[in-house]
Amino acid sequence: MQFAFPPQAVAAVPVAGRNEFFPVHRIYCVGRNYVEHAKEMGATGREAPFFFMKPADAALPVAQGTIGEMPYPSMTADLHHEIELVVAIGKGGKNIAASDAQQHVWGYAVGLDMTRRDLQGEAKKQGRPWCTGKGFDHSAPIGPIHPVAETGQIDRAAIHLNVNGASRQKSDIEKLIWNVSETIEHLSKYYELQPGDLIFTGTPEGVAAVKTGDLLEGGIAGLGELRVKIV
Repeated sequence: MQFAFPPQAVAAVPVAGRNEFFPVHRIYCVGRNYVEHAKEMGATGREAPFFFMKPADAALPVAQGTIGEMPYPSMTADLHHEIELVVAIGKGGKNIAASDAQQHVWGYAVGLDMTRRDLQGEAKKQGRPWCTGKGFDHSAPIGPIHPVAETGQIDRAAIHLNVNGASRQKSDIEKLIWNVSETIEHLSKYYELQPGDLIFTGTPEGVAAVKTGDLLEGGIAGLGELRVKIV
């Protein structure tokens, strides 16, 4: 196949403890998937899960033990952090039953769904897509992917985020409204999942703004920490 110009390199995330990279196909995100965060965003009750997407190259891989640098994005004065468990898909499929979902999980990682909250809020008011608020460059910082063969299935694990050493978000994965298997079941009804897909599963309460110079340090028990500085 002859291209008009050289194609971009494949977006990829390092695999923990290996000299390998996980190639990213698509990035899916689940909205309002913790009860207290849903309340924080003005929702009540257990609504059906809903999804939005980020471009694959929005991934900002951060190697274990290093500090990634995320440029403060343009067109916003209200950049928010959202710490999340990320699920990496290794086996594709459509209409996957929750009882079979774990067969499709390749691994897990710690991620940040960074959000231009002011742009998202304005889009909500006008009934427009969230793309500019959610899917911008570098909006998905992510740590190394840990193979499920080494971590086992993650149904409960402490999750936290500190900003400049002060606690901002603190919860447990078991508090997801829709757990990993249920999320895969719902998402696969809308899209045929492919190897290389990443699913950001939602964030707990405590989202807030960050500014240039802030150091974000988040983690999930068993998956290490993700450190990102806003530059």
